[in-house]
Parts: sequence; structure tokens; C-alpha cells
Amino acid sequence: MTELPSFRRRLGLLIGFMIGLAVVLQARINGALGGRLDDGVAAATISFGGGLVLLCVALAFSRRFRSGLAAVRSALTAGTLRPWHCIGGLSGAFFIACQGITITTIGVALFTVATIGGQVASSLWVDRVGIGPGGPGAVTRNRVVGAVLALAAVVCASAGEFDAGVAALVFAILPAVAGLGIAWQQAVNGKVGAVGGPFVAAWLNFAVGTVALVVVLCGVFLVRGLPSALPDELWLYTGGALGVAFIAAGALVVRWIGVLLLGLAAVAGQVIGAVALDAFFPTGRSLTVPVLLGCALAVIAVAIAATPNHPS
Repeated sequence: MTELPSFRRRLGLLIGFMIGLAVVLQARINGALGGRLDDGVAAATISFGGGLVLLCVALAFSRRFRSGLAAVRSALTAGTLRPWHCIGGLSGAFFIACQGITITTIGVALFTVATIGGQVASSLWVDRVGIGPGGPGAVTRNRVVGAVLALAAVVCASAGEFDAGVAALVFAILPAVAGLGIAWQQAVNGKVGAVGGPFVAAWLNFAVGTVALVVVLCGVFLVRGLPSALPDELWLYTGGALGVAFIAAGALVVRWIGVLLLGLAAVAGQVIGAVALDAFFPTGRSLTVPVLLGCALAVIAVAIAATPNHPS
């Protein structure tokens, strides 16, 4: 990757940090909606569907948006984009569903640390094979050490769940699995955004994710039935708008700073935002010493992984 102008690099890192804050806020919103509905999949579908509606309105009124979509279609026909570049929304759908299913049980801080563990580990692979628009990146000793520490942070933060039964442990593991797909999602969305623009990448992300969630939701409805009633608070339905903002922003800045730096900047925002939310607006799980130690380890992992080093 060529050397970035310092202003664009700093701006990209700042936007990445704000993306992390938005992810944490969305997690709290979707977690609360899932708790109110007693259905995390329904909450995720509402969140994704709301974002898709906003993007469809923009598509109807923006000629540039439609031109970008046509450019993506042409790239798929020519083979410069592969069909699997357009299904990053599947990872996003699973991540949003995990928010609605687990947040009220394990809290935002533990959810965030577990997500970070999966995200940092998968970033190594994504950068190495060059899935993102910036091309392949070397696997260095510091990146490997950072990934190992990030996984250790997940184990540390989840320590209280190991003696709480299988169900509680699954709630702690699910976000880590969801985190594995985040780096891949950012990379493929960046590829689509490089062709059609960030909002086209976001539209495809939300369209694919919404379809997948609706299919799963139909199965859930057949087993459990419809939720009794939708809550009245409007803030519970703002998760989709936040998702549109950070997916589009990520598709833009990943071309400036790459998958790894975008992920690291977002991690910083997630850790700070998650601890603040759980400290001042606690949910089902309060902050504990293992969770705080896990957060500290996650920050150390990010700092080490971001330090330049010779390829291994």
C-alpha cells in the first residue's frame, strides 16, 4: 500500500474510531430491542430492514447512487468483482442478531471484547490473502502477538461465564464468532465501494443481510409465533440508521487506511464506548474485574498489532 497523505490517514483513523463508538451504541440499542421483543432475530431484522428502507429511498432519489449500482453490475459481468464480494451482509446479519440475543445477558463490554478477539484474529487472514481493496499485507510478529492477546482478552473477560453453565458460555462465545466475520465484511464492502461508492456497498450489505434475516425469522415465527407487541420508544428503531452510517463510512475509509488500521481504530472506539455504557447505563451484567482486565488486554493487543514490524 502506498504511503498515505497524513491528513487522510488521520481523518481515516478518526472516522474508524467514530465507527467503533457507533457499533457499541447500535449494540446497546439492538440489545434493548431484542430484550423488549424477547427475540434477537426479530430485533436484528427490524434494524437491518430499517437501514435498507433508508438506503432504498436514497437510491430512488440519487442518480449517482444508481450509477454506482450499475457500475457494480458491470464489474460483476466483467469478472472484476466476484459474487462473493457482494455478500458481506451475511456476516453483518449474524453480528446484528448476536447483539439482540446476547447484550442483555452479558453486557456491552463483554460483547465488545469477544467481538474484538474474533475481529483481530480474522484481520490477520484477511490482510494476508489480500481480500480488501488495499491488496495483500504481510503477517508480522507483532500482528500475531496482538491477535493472541486479543483472544486472551476474550478468555479473561469471559472467565465468569465458565462456571455459569453451557447457555451462558455460548452467549459469551457467539460475539467472538461474529467478530471473525467483521474483517471479511469490511474487506469485501471496501471492494464493492471502490467500484460503486460507499453507499452502494452499504445498500448491498443491507439487502443481503435483510433477506437472510427474513428467511431465518420466518422459521422462528413458525416455532415461537409473532412477538406480542412492538415497543413504543422510537430510539429502539434507530439501530438501522447507525448501521448505514458506519457501514458506508467503513467502505470509504478502508481504501485509505486498510482493513487492519480501520479495525484497530474501531476497536479503540468500541472499548471506550462499551466500558462507558456499561458503567453509566448498566444492563443485565455489571462491569467486573475480569471484564475490565479483558478490555485492557484488548487495548494492549491493538497497540502491539499496530506497531510496525518485519514480516514473519
